[in-house]
Amino acid sequence: MAAGLFEGQYVWHPAADDRVLASVCVDVRAGRYLSARDALTETRGHFALRAHRSLVLASEAADSDLVERWLAEEPGPEAALLWARVAVLRAVRAADARDPRTEALERIALAACDRAATADPADPTPWVAKLAMARLHRLRDGAPRGLLTAPPGPWRLFAHILSIDPWHREAHHRFLACFFTRYGGSVTAAWDVAAFLGQRAPADSPLRLLPLVALVECYDPTQLLADRVWEQPQWRTTALAIHHHWLPTVTDYPFTPVLDLAYLAHALVMARHEEEARAAFTAMGPYASRMPWSVFGDPAEQLSRARRACGLLVPGA
Repeated sequence: MAAGLFEGQYVWHPAADDRVLASVCVDVRAGRYLSARDALTETRGHFALRAHRSLVLASEAADSDLVERWLAEEPGPEAALLWARVAVLRAVRAADARDPRTEALERIALAACDRAATADPADPTPWVAKLAMARLHRLRDGAPRGLLTAPPGPWRLFAHILSIDPWHREAHHRFLACFFTRYGGSVTAAWDVAAFLGQRAPADSPLRLLPLVALVECYDPTQLLADRVWEQPQWRTTALAIHHHWLPTVTDYPFTPVLDLAYLAHALVMARHEEEARAAFTAMGPYASRMPWSVFGDPAEQLSRARRACGLLVPGA
């Protein structure tokens, strides 16, 4: 199903329109890894696609022994990478659930990330996987110059990833999350880091969305006129600039960047720019993500509400 078409139902699968990935997910759920090997092998050198596919496949494989079998039967960079992704996911889930096995799972995950990084030193993905655990360890490196609050965080690990891929999307989002209040950060730190990272990114980069991500993360419905924040000139300007510079580049993506499009569409709707939001929704097609909609209520209901505001079809209409 191509992005831009809407046949009456949302598609929530994280593979979106990456048909190869969607097919591999079926194999992984059935306990087969050969297609996963091939799908990851063809992403060597394409870091955005490699990050996307390995993350989605890890979510499919985390509750089975598939990666352990793969690593034992056919070790290689792709097997090591998916093991790192799965091990990190298990460790983070355990930490969030206050599972007594957390410390052991973290050690396994760190070892898996190191093994994957050694297997393919040119790949930033194992380091990005390690960055996903940084909030658990509360790394406190000093911040570089240019930030008002100078919040400490995993700056050295982040800098290493940027030395391999300066504009790695997932790395930036993982790093920003370390400063969210729910992970021990603060609203001011999240704003500061989001602005710092967003402003240094190229005008046509999806990283320009980082301040809008922080805006959703810091949303407090108890504040007076909380839903009108997006109408403030600075946020209108931010959303419209992303619409102008980044949205046209989406047609060149190997898969539809659903989450980024969702944040953009949401910001434009909240800023009362329905025509521009309509273009973002059209680029998204039928594909849907829980964020940012789940922050404001049931994600399907909130997504439908936003689409209606733009005069677009919703399920059941």
